[in-house]
Amino acid sequence: MGFTLRKSADRHEGRPLETLLYPPVKLFLERAGYVVKGEIGGCDIVGLAEGETTLVVICELKLTFNLELILQAVDRASACDEVWIAARISARGKGREADRRYRDLCRRLGIGMLGVSDAGEVSVIVSSVSPMPRSNPKRRTRLVKEHKKRQGDPALGGSTKVPIMTAYRQQALACAAALADGPLRPRDLKSTVPTAGQILLANYYGWFERVEKGVYTLTAVGHEALMRWPRPVLDKACDGSRTDV
Repeated sequence: MGFTLRKSADRHEGRPLETLLYPPVKLFLERAGYVVKGEIGGCDIVGLAEGETTLVVICELKLTFNLELILQAVDRASACDEVWIAARISARGKGREADRRYRDLCRRLGIGMLGVSDAGEVSVIVSSVSPMPRSNPKRRTRLVKEHKKRQGDPALGGSTKVPIMTAYRQQALACAAALADGPLRPRDLKSTVPTAGQILLANYYGWFERVEKGVYTLTAVGHEALMRWPRPVLDKACDGSRTDV
């Protein structure tokens, strides 16, 4: 597939290596029929497969298989149909993936294990059990809603300590881009962001300022945001309600 973890790690010193696992694992899930996006609702990877019902798969990434990774998967399992954990395979064959007790624990919990080689190849170590009982339907609904609203796949799965490009941030940026040339009223933005009025009024990021009744302008912080973040091209059907921010 032309992707190696070792070479990528050399090119991306300082970036959490979990993010380097994202491209091959994303491709693996896409080949299984899922639409995959990173960093949705605190989950490293969320994939959706549409059918009679929407199937939700969650995958958590770590450099190595450990107990924390299993605990994360147990937490995520209540909001999805399948849950997976993925980590690098030890080159010496001494990682937890070689421990039968670890594999048996995942199997008993219904957690799938994916191993990622230094060559970027993904292999199934333990298959996920599907479907899983849904004990947290509200969380599941939030994940599905954010996944569908977010334009493209702007966040690398496994990212830590960095702001995430959520659907709400994309919509706020669209408002900011429109205001970059001068003050506007919310109705002037509705063709791009239907709930622009709510976003401007909430001013969650401090990007907007009301200069007179019903008229908003962009703050210095808002101008800085436009320099930092790429301006999204939004689907006009997107609403501006908040899921992730």
